[in-house]
Amino acid sequence: MRIETIKPSQRKKGRILVILEDETILRVTEDVVLRFGLVKGMDIDDDTRQEVERAAGAASARASAARMVGRRALSREELQRKLIQKGASEEDASDAADWLEDIGAIDDAGYAAMLARHYGERGYGPGRVREELRRRGIDRELWEDALAELPEPEEAIAAFLQRKAGDLSDRREVKRLTDALLRRGFQWGDICNALRRFD
Repeated sequence: MRIETIKPSQRKKGRILVILEDETILRVTEDVVLRFGLVKGMDIDDDTRQEVERAAGAASARASAARMVGRRALSREELQRKLIQKGASEEDASDAADWLEDIGAIDDAGYAAMLARHYGERGYGPGRVREELRRRGIDRELWEDALAELPEPEEAIAAFLQRKAGDLSDRREVKRLTDALLRRGFQWGDICNALRRFD
């Protein structure tokens, strides 16, 4: 198959369009063009074409991954999930995540600690933080170190009660507060102790 044209994409910066004689368009990056020595008029066989397409997929996944983590912090699993949703293969998504991990652009341990601090500052307890870490795909081995970033449950519950507590002699008010604290991820025993001290 002969290459008819090689030109930069008008729509996407950094993308090169390699147009074949059958009007197939290979969307690649400049480094793929250089690596394979692609030039106008060159004949490429099916094996080379498939290699070019694989290399283009990997380069595209890396570029997308870099843009994603440039916008906001992500866990490795979140990044891979988003890349696959955008059309990257599982292999390309995994390779892109490995690459970003190697250069320090994604760090699940640091991300988990940041999430724990964030939710702790907002008054959430360990249960809610665990659920958030699970939802974001953080490995369980990293949870305990992250949870160490949380303030003591008694302090967080006392601060919540200072803001929200009404008449604690009313059972409905105590139930409302208890239910709210349970939803925020605090344990029953910690809530009961805090309510006794607060009362």
